[in-house]
Amino acid sequence: MKWAIVLCAMVALSECIIQVPLIKGKSARESLEEQGLWDEYRGKFPFNPTRFDDQSLSVSSEQMTNDADLAYFGVISIGTPPQSFTVIFDTGSSNLWIPSIYCSSAACANHNKFNPGLSSTFKNAGKSLSIQYGTGSMTGFEGFDTVVVGGIPVKNQIFGLSQSEAPFMAHMKADGILGLAYPRLAASQATPVFDNMMTQHLVNQDMFSVYLTRNSEVGSMVTFGGVDPNHYYGQIAWIPLSSQMYWQITVDSVTVNGQIVACNGGCQAIVDTGTSNIVGPQADISSMARAVGAYSANGDNVVNCNSINNMPAMVFHIHGQAFTLPASTYVRQSTYYGCRTGLQSSNSDLWILGDIFIRQYYSIFSRAQNMVGLALAR
Repeated sequence: MKWAIVLCAMVALSECIIQVPLIKGKSARESLEEQGLWDEYRGKFPFNPTRFDDQSLSVSSEQMTNDADLAYFGVISIGTPPQSFTVIFDTGSSNLWIPSIYCSSAACANHNKFNPGLSSTFKNAGKSLSIQYGTGSMTGFEGFDTVVVGGIPVKNQIFGLSQSEAPFMAHMKADGILGLAYPRLAASQATPVFDNMMTQHLVNQDMFSVYLTRNSEVGSMVTFGGVDPNHYYGQIAWIPLSSQMYWQITVDSVTVNGQIVACNGGCQAIVDTGTSNIVGPQADISSMARAVGAYSANGDNVVNCNSINNMPAMVFHIHGQAFTLPASTYVRQSTYYGCRTGLQSSNSDLWILGDIFIRQYYSIFSRAQNMVGLALAR
């Protein structure tokens, strides 16, 4: 597999459109279901998108979710000579971190670990880093090194090296996280990777875009520096951000069969590649589930697999436009647990439009204009 496609306007490493292929692998949930361990896992590590509860994060910590349904990851390398890692390209966080050889947690045993001693360009930043999870934490320290994204070196990039990781990370497929949200969200005031790509003039435009395949293991892509017309149909709808920390927008309402079922009067939502489902306040999510004929069972909103073709679409009304999610996009079928909707409730008022939404709508994240662009995905 090719790990990168680079389209440069000049021979020098500048003015580029950089494409990083993403693999759609088995999620932690799918692997645990196969092993008959899913019920035990979710009892120990219930899903909780805690990172979105606290809008005033401390400078030394960043909160993150333990989403067992995440399935998309890409490859980057760090150091000289390069050491390769799989990461989740996460628009809901801002830090880059990977496991280090100093991590003795069980979660690090089955992941690639960075060895700073093998890199001639590594520098210790002299700062500790703590990332809080719903059910544990990652602790470590920060360093600087060359990070290669899509074949393009990002010089002097700060990143986290884990020394301990929460137990649930052992079940996650990716080694680490590459955050793509705004610097305001970054722990320890770390400069995010994309900010350095912009500052070092490595991208043609100050934007990136994400395409997620529905079923295929290959074909998903993060494009830095522009958009790929091969990944969407029609016009791009540009939506101004309501806050520049997450990629946060205003949703006007959510309807099913023409009736408002959630977000009545408007609500705030983030477009988040680091969350797999649609997440919202409990009352609204329950209302949406009822409207599409789902019922609650073992923490999931469950539907009859034979009814999918007759289930109504959900429509998100955003900035005067309608974004429709047919039942085929928001229902997931499991070999072991039947069919469930990708609707999850949280204790926060902030909605999350995760991979279910992004698979249907090619998503463009413009730092130049502080907007999100959405277009129907191919």
